[in-house]
Amino acid sequence: MPQSPEFTRQIAHICLLAGKIMLQNGAETYRVEDTMTRIARSFGLPGSHSFVTPTGIIFTIEGTRAEGADSFTSLSRITSRSTDLRKVMKVNAISRQIGEGGLSAPEAYRLLRETEISAEGYSLRLKTAAAALASGCFLIMFHGGWSDFVPAMAAGGGGYLTLQLAAKRIPVRLFGEFAASFILGCLAWLFVAIGWGRELDAIVIGSVMPLVPGVLITNAVRDLMAGHFVSGLSKGAEALFTALAIGAGIAIVLSLRGMGA
Repeated sequence: MPQSPEFTRQIAHICLLAGKIMLQNGAETYRVEDTMTRIARSFGLPGSHSFVTPTGIIFTIEGTRAEGADSFTSLSRITSRSTDLRKVMKVNAISRQIGEGGLSAPEAYRLLRETEISAEGYSLRLKTAAAALASGCFLIMFHGGWSDFVPAMAAGGGGYLTLQLAAKRIPVRLFGEFAASFILGCLAWLFVAIGWGRELDAIVIGSVMPLVPGVLITNAVRDLMAGHFVSGLSKGAEALFTALAIGAGIAIVLSLRGMGA
């Protein structure tokens, strides 16, 4: 049945909001496009097209003169990205409810807005503790000694805390990763120097793992396999530069250690 221009515009905004939330919180490009298309189709608008990159979303709903519907195109700019898979899961749940006919357009938009602005999540203290524990476990996985378990936890926790604080106070891309790796490298060096740790390399390797952009690398590979070469290559480049920033921080610490030896 024919849809009014206002309804078409409303559905386009819902699709854009859903895609924006997913893309900002770690979803793959093809998943974002598929979700937006499914939502539009569920509301009776099958002629939708989307173009998604890590920095923006272009979404179009095509109308036909025979149906008396107008076309609508809009752009959503993505300025920040993080990893919060719970928000991605919530958007998927809302999309399924829409597909089952359980949500009207105003209800869907309200739920998506609540998901977007929700600040629920793990506290910085808990995330830092989890990163510290993961660092110690990675140390053991890479055949480090149990005597270095606590130093690896302390270095990994300190590095992750530095990353979070630097990202909030200094909005310079990759600076947080560089500062975090530098701090954890200094902590590892200090622990070995005062006799609390034994193997510097093992401590550094274990403590640096929480900083590695694993989700970014995975999404880059999955986008490439799905044929989204622009997004796949851009995410791959971002992961590469992130790894270079982490490596640069560690390299400086090891260079200073070599000069002081």
